[in-house]
Amino acid sequence: MPRMSKVELYAAIRRDHRGGMSMRELERKHGVTWRTVRKALDSSWPEPRKKLPPRATGLDCYKPVIDEILRADLDAPRKQRHTITRIFHRLVEEHGADVSYGMVRYYVAARKPEILVESGKAPLEAFVPQTHQPGHEAEVDFGDVTIRLAGELVTCYLFSFRLSYSGKAVHRPVDRTIGESYVSAW
Repeated sequence: MPRMSKVELYAAIRRDHRGGMSMRELERKHGVTWRTVRKALDSSWPEPRKKLPPRATGLDCYKPVIDEILRADLDAPRKQRHTITRIFHRLVEEHGADVSYGMVRYYVAARKPEILVESGKAPLEAFVPQTHQPGHEAEVDFGDVTIRLAGELVTCYLFSFRLSYSGKAVHRPVDRTIGESYVSAW
C-alpha cells in the first residue's frame, strides 16, 4: 500500500475519530504515536517542517580569510584580482587548509556579490512592480515579414499591438501592394 501524505493521514485520523474510534484504536490502525493523533485532532494541517541549522564545514574557519582577500580585491585593478583558483591555492599553501576546490568556489560565488553590496560598489537588488491601468497604455510596432501565401513568398507589413494591462496582443499582416489585410476580423 503506498504511503499517504501527512495531510491525507490527518484527514483519515479525523474521519475515523468522528466515526467513534478511540485514541488507542487510531494509533494502532494508522501506525502512529499518540502525539501524532493528538496533532491531527487539534489541527487540520500538519506543522511545516523545521529548517535544519546549517552544518559546519571544513571551510568555516577559513571564511574570514577568504572574505579579507575579496575585500582587498575591491580596490585592486581588474587584472590583479584573485581568481577562485588563486584563492584556493593560497588557502592550501599559506594556511594548510584541507578543503576542496568546489567548496571554495561555491563560497566565493555566493559571498562575492554580498561583499560588493556591503562595500557600496554594487546596487542592492530591488524589485519594482509594474502596474498598468486598464486602457491607459499599449505598445504598437510595424515591421516587414515574409510569408508563404498560395505557394509563393510575399513580403507584407506586420502590425503588432499589445495592451499593457492584460498583455493581450493582436498581429495583422497587410499586403504591401494592395493594402488589404489577410485577417478579416480583429
